[in-house]
Amino acid sequence: MVPESRDHDQTIDPHGYEGVRAQNKGGACMRCPGQDTQYWSEGSIFEAKCPKCESIVEFFKDDTARKCGACGHRFANPKMDFGCASYCQYAEQCLGTLPPELLAQRGDLLKDRVAISMKRYFKSDFKRIGHATRVARYAERIGKEENGNLSVILCAAYLHDIGIHEAERKYNSTAARYQEELGPAIAEEILAKLGATSELIAEVCDMVGHHHHPRENETVNFKALYDADLIANLEDNKAEEPISAERLDRIIEKSFLSESGGDIARAILL
Repeated sequence: MVPESRDHDQTIDPHGYEGVRAQNKGGACMRCPGQDTQYWSEGSIFEAKCPKCESIVEFFKDDTARKCGACGHRFANPKMDFGCASYCQYAEQCLGTLPPELLAQRGDLLKDRVAISMKRYFKSDFKRIGHATRVARYAERIGKEENGNLSVILCAAYLHDIGIHEAERKYNSTAARYQEELGPAIAEEILAKLGATSELIAEVCDMVGHHHHPRENETVNFKALYDADLIANLEDNKAEEPISAERLDRIIEKSFLSESGGDIARAILL
C-alpha cells in the first residue's frame, strides 16, 4: 500500500528536505530506494500499541517516531531498522530528531567499532591489544558503578595507549609523556573516520592526552579510565614481580580516584 498523504501533526519527517538525496553522474537526484514509497510493499504501513496507554498508533515504515493521539506520548518506531544510522555522522540530517533508543545504540556501535580500529592499528602487537581490552573491561565496570558515560569511557579506554607506537618510532621510548603527546591526534583521526560527534572526540582526546596525569576535579569518565588502567598495570606488575597484599592495599587506598575503582581493584588484585 502506498500512501497519498500523511498527517504531519503526528509524525516526524525523518529525512529532512524530503529525504537524503544522492547525485548520480547525470546530475539527477533520487531517494534511497528503501525509503521511496514506490518500492514499498504490504506491511510498510502498520499499527503499533502506545507503550504508555496502549492506544493504536499508525506508523509508516520510515517514521523515526510518532506521537500517540490519545495520550500525547511520542515513541520510537518499533520496527525501524536504523542500520547505518546507528553510526553514520549524517544520521541527524537523515533521520531528523533521533530518539533516545537510537542514541544509545549509536554509542554501543561506536565503541565496538573503535575496538576494531584499535586492533587494526596495533596489528600483531597483541600485548597492547590485550592491555587495552582489559582496561576497557574494567573501565566499563567502574563506569557503570559511577554512572559515567560509557561511550566516552570505552572509546577512551580502547584508545588511551594509541600513541605508543608513534612514541617508540619518534622518541625510541614508551614514556607516558610521549604517549600523551602523540596519542590524541591518532585518536582524533580514528574517531572522526567513525563518525563520532565533535563533543565525544574532544573529551576522549583530552583524556588520552593526560591519562597518566590526573588533574584536580577530574570527571567521572576520566576517573573510570584512570582507575581501570591502574588496575591493569598493577596486574602486569604483580605478574612480573610479586607484590604483598599489604603493599597492594596501600597503593589502592592512596592511588585510586573512585570508590568503585578501589573496590574492583581489591576484588581483582587481593
